[in-house]
Amino acid sequence: MYTNKTDIQNYPGIKWPYPVDYEKINRISCDVLILGGGLAGCAAAIAAARRGAKVAVVDKGPLVRSGSGGTGIDHWHDACLNPKSKISPEQLMEFYFQNPYWGGKYTMGHMRYIQAMESYKALLELEKIGLPIRDFDDEFEGSAFRDDTTGLMYAYDYENCTVIRLKGGALLKPTLSAEVERLGVQAYEYIMASHLLTEDGKTGPGSRVIGAIAFSGRTGECYVFNAKSTIICSGMPQGEWIFSTEFNGASSKFWDPNNTGEGQAMMAEAGAELTLMESNYTICANGGMRWPMYGTGDSNNTWYGCPIVDANGKRIPYTQNGKVMDWSEIYKNTWPGTGDGGSVTSGSLGELPGDLPEKIMSGEYKLPFYADLPSMPPDERRVLWGLMIGNEGKTNYPVYKLYGKYGFDPDKDMLQVPVMAPKSNFNKRAKPYWNGEVYEPWRECQKCSNCAVYDWTMKTTLDGLYVAGLTAGNNFASGAITTGAYAARNAWKAAKQTELIPVNEDQVQKYREQIYAPTKRDYGIGWKEFKAGCARVMQGNCGEYKSDEVLQNGLDWFKSIREGEMQQLYARNPHELMRTNECYTQIMVSEMTLTASMARKCSSPTMNFKRLDYPGTDEGENEKYITITVKDGKYTTGEIPVKYYLQAPYAQSFKENYDKYCALED
Repeated sequence: MYTNKTDIQNYPGIKWPYPVDYEKINRISCDVLILGGGLAGCAAAIAAARRGAKVAVVDKGPLVRSGSGGTGIDHWHDACLNPKSKISPEQLMEFYFQNPYWGGKYTMGHMRYIQAMESYKALLELEKIGLPIRDFDDEFEGSAFRDDTTGLMYAYDYENCTVIRLKGGALLKPTLSAEVERLGVQAYEYIMASHLLTEDGKTGPGSRVIGAIAFSGRTGECYVFNAKSTIICSGMPQGEWIFSTEFNGASSKFWDPNNTGEGQAMMAEAGAELTLMESNYTICANGGMRWPMYGTGDSNNTWYGCPIVDANGKRIPYTQNGKVMDWSEIYKNTWPGTGDGGSVTSGSLGELPGDLPEKIMSGEYKLPFYADLPSMPPDERRVLWGLMIGNEGKTNYPVYKLYGKYGFDPDKDMLQVPVMAPKSNFNKRAKPYWNGEVYEPWRECQKCSNCAVYDWTMKTTLDGLYVAGLTAGNNFASGAITTGAYAARNAWKAAKQTELIPVNEDQVQKYREQIYAPTKRDYGIGWKEFKAGCARVMQGNCGEYKSDEVLQNGLDWFKSIREGEMQQLYARNPHELMRTNECYTQIMVSEMTLTASMARKCSSPTMNFKRLDYPGTDEGENEKYITITVKDGKYTTGEIPVKYYLQAPYAQSFKENYDKYCALED
């Protein structure tokens, strides 16, 4: 019997708790296959199932809490059609095209318009299936942010009212997953989809998607899904520059840590056209150098409006366009804002002064700063620390409940703003302080990027393949749910007119050999070492500043890694098999990022994209989407107009296109 538990080298380990069968193949046929069971995936499953489709949804985790919205949300965006909103969907488009933080001119406008048209309706549907959205117990009756007629509560802008606070936002994913189960949708949990299956096994532009191949992270069994329509809802790539979550757990990544880019890799491998792969930034690119999200003193995002004071108790003003705001202006006409004549402005919220670095260095303000919760009006303090921090993703237990358990009292206590170098912390505009220090070579995928090219039905450039949520360039919960339902309506409409095409067994066998190759090796390179090495290549060759020579060096590195280290990956159990297959994803997403970066021969302030070897910016003829496709393992780049969705064969107005393609009649 083994007794020396300190001898790690010779410890026999714990027996794998599930029966492992790498040879078993499970075959499933359905009308609509959904890859990714987060908010978009669950919404798609519900919409398709309600219309009579046989639906299968696949997720790497448990549906009840999987995805980037799995732990909850505190507010709901772009509810333009709610009774108090003063912003129309058309006006909202102006806001998004002006605001680089949400994609600016590169935002997928048709996706944003779909969200604006259906956001409030989707919220009411969530209420019908059991999600508490209103101030049902009159806790905030009479507050400036509450409409006492409806019980709805608004965030950020109490005049234009497009963002709604949710009383029960932490219950969002359990509510959705319960409805998925009630409708009889077949949910395949703890299963990783790794490749799309195509008609006759042919990949590349023009191929048709007929399903996917996947495997279990518990038993290792293979799953072959055959479908009439497939929807990718698998989220945003993460980990190309910093992969580790071991410094401070899930806080080292903004999205669900299971989101590693399988959707983008699968689509590209099958031949779909992708865009904005070159778009990356540093605002969240700090890996394990973060503090708990929303768990430090802040003035941004969920914390917006909280007074910030310096070490001497001196109030630091909020400013907008350089003008100091008083309290009455903090929540008025800000997000999105309207100017004279009703036109939408850039909609910037108030932020800390841009000259704070100089004022800190001169001694006018003394570090550290604090979030002065006690000085807030009581209802504003309770809605921030109680409702919003209590429901926002990743904060309910580790921040709201644990801080309270160990003595933090927002009525009495201030919360320190992390002390960072003035230039990195306060330069140009306020940033969420929980993002931590920024190190420019360590980056992340930009919001609203790394997505497929798709039409007004949300179909990609491949027949049979649709996208929703983050893989469509949307980063809001309301966007995930609205685009999920919208894509499902169109996917089911197409499926009803399609016969089920049998899978190509040679393609199945080819992908099975790649999936299970790491299980054939007893030793070699582990997934952690491999991911860290690939991240190091991106840090050194795709950082803040880019040039053809440096980017090509990164591609050469990955070619060498593919031929060498990738052939030595090994997995001792199905969990490690899942992680090693993520390595294939990481290297492909990284190669596409490098290739698309080389194709953009200019800098882009909107994308925080900087070229050393091309002095121009993305104006005039350079204002375009760079696209990337894969054929026979080789990458090909192209370009399309930034508003291709308002050009032929589409109408020139958002409303006309929406009315034609929304598929509500089905």
